[in-house]
Parts: sequence; C-alpha cells; structure tokens
Amino acid sequence: MTSENERLDTLLRALLRERPEYSRINIPASTEEKRDLLRALMNVRPPEPIDKNIMELQDEELAEQRREKGVVNLDTIPQSPLYPRLRLWQGDITRLAVDAIVNAANSRMLGCFVPLHKCIDNAIHSAAGMELRQECEEIMNEQGHDEPTGHAKITRGYNLPAKWVIHTVGPIVYGPEPTEEDCRLLADCYRNCMALADSRQLTSIAFCCISTGEFRFPQAKAAKIAVDTVLAYLHEHADTSLQTVVFNVFKDSDLSLYKNLLGYE
Repeated sequence: MTSENERLDTLLRALLRERPEYSRINIPASTEEKRDLLRALMNVRPPEPIDKNIMELQDEELAEQRREKGVVNLDTIPQSPLYPRLRLWQGDITRLAVDAIVNAANSRMLGCFVPLHKCIDNAIHSAAGMELRQECEEIMNEQGHDEPTGHAKITRGYNLPAKWVIHTVGPIVYGPEPTEEDCRLLADCYRNCMALADSRQLTSIAFCCISTGEFRFPQAKAAKIAVDTVLAYLHEHADTSLQTVVFNVFKDSDLSLYKNLLGYE
C-alpha cells in the first residue's frame, strides 16, 4: 500500500514537472509542508488535462484530508428557533455534507489562482480537486463571456462531502456603502442559487457570506439581505424541493449577526 508521503511525493513530482520554472522547487520533508505545496501547485495550475493515475492519487489524498477534517452532517446542526428550515453553522464549508454548497466566485469562474489564499473560492477548489477548475473552464468556454454578477452556475462537488457546488458572483462595493443596485444584485445571488438548486431537485444548500470579504459588502447588511431573500424565496415557492438552508459563517462577527437574525439568542 502506498504511504501518504509516497503519494504526496508522486503528486508533487508530477505537478513540478509540468512547468520549467518549478524546477528549483524542492519537495519538503514534512507532510504538512508537502500538503501546502500541493495545494499551492493546484491553486496556480491552469485547467489542463492531467494523467488519470495522478488524478486518482489526488483523489486519494483529498479523501484522506476530508477524513481528517471530519464531515459535518445536517442532523448535527440545530434548526433556527424561528425558522425550522434554516440553520446556522460556523466553520469550514468544505466539511458540510449537503446537496450543494455555494461558492463566492469571481467573474472568471475558474477559482482563485493565488497560492494558499484564504478566500472561500480557494478553499473550495482546493478541497474539491483539480477536476473542478476543468469543469468550470468547460462551462465558461461554452458561455463565451465572464459570469455576470448575481448569476449562478452549478458543478459537481468531486472530493467535497457536498454533491454539488453552486458558483455565484457577488457585487463588489466600491464606495463607503453599497448602492441599491449592489443590494439587488446580492439578493439575486441568493435567489438564483436557490432556483438552480430547485431545478436539480436538491433538498439542502449551504450559503457562505457572499461578497462580505474582499468584495467589501458590509456584514450586517449582507446578512439581513441573505436571510430576507431566502425566507421570501421559500415563501414564494411552496413547491420548492429545498427543505434545509444552512448559513455558513467563519467569523465570530458574522456568527453573532446571524444568531440574532435567526433567533438563536
């Protein structure tokens, strides 16, 4: 049986061979450093074909990382005291075993190319694997233009516990406060993600805090728009397949905002 270090070494050698500029990069000794280098190389890798055996090794490695992080099932997340179909969970969205998680993407829709960047786009692509970027490129090539703000696309989840990833481009706030158009476009993100999930008959979806990071949408206003839009969609679509909507947060400040909106405190 191949050890993890042997598997990582094989993966790293294969990815380093792809680019002459990587020839001076040495494979580190520790497992943690090897994993960081693997993620960095995956982050910067263009959506090009890759050997089937290498892809299988990648999937084995990501499955091991998924096992170590632990998968979070819906039955472990308490329902909102006010809205039984809504739930709140703080942590790494790539651990959630739901039908779909929502990725806050950019207009290129190919994931984050900054090595080891802390954004959710990078985290999702890193945990899903290189297949995700390849599928995103196929979608974008067929579309022929950048993804408009407020729209959504769906891909497979690959090595994620989630079956699907729904990618949406949130509005970028350029001034001190979001404009009415910014607010409308953020609401569109939530509506279009839910409609896309509905079109696939999905029963659960987990939203990240769209646009509140580098896109600079104020957290409190974004949280209110998110909850109001989701509740309105569920009310207006009595026949929706969606039975559970999870608001996934990472920051303590977002946790506090959503707890208040959803009646947890």
